[in-house]
Amino acid sequence: MVSVLGLVLFGAVLALHTLFAAVLTRFFRLRLQTRWGYVIYSLVLIPVVLLVTTLVFFGVFPIGAGLNLGATALLGAAIGIPLALGFTIDTLYVPAPEEYDLPDRQ
Repeated sequence: MVSVLGLVLFGAVLALHTLFAAVLTRFFRLRLQTRWGYVIYSLVLIPVVLLVTTLVFFGVFPIGAGLNLGATALLGAAIGIPLALGFTIDTLYVPAPEEYDLPDRQ
């Protein structure tokens, strides 16, 4: 049986993964000067980061011990959903880097 603390920690990990995905998507949008480069980098590199943190949180620290999720459900919930949410938040709700007026560099 799952405890309330286990559900709260699971939700915190999902929120942290969403934050990671949004920040890394923003980083790729700022650094890459191509139109589709940030999309490709986001879809390839962010799942690797989320997989590593999933292995740490759910392997080393037994956060989801009482949830009894299978491997596919855990990867979908801990990687797929935060990746989609983080990418959507940064792409749709945060202004594009081209919309900011920055001073000229010398």
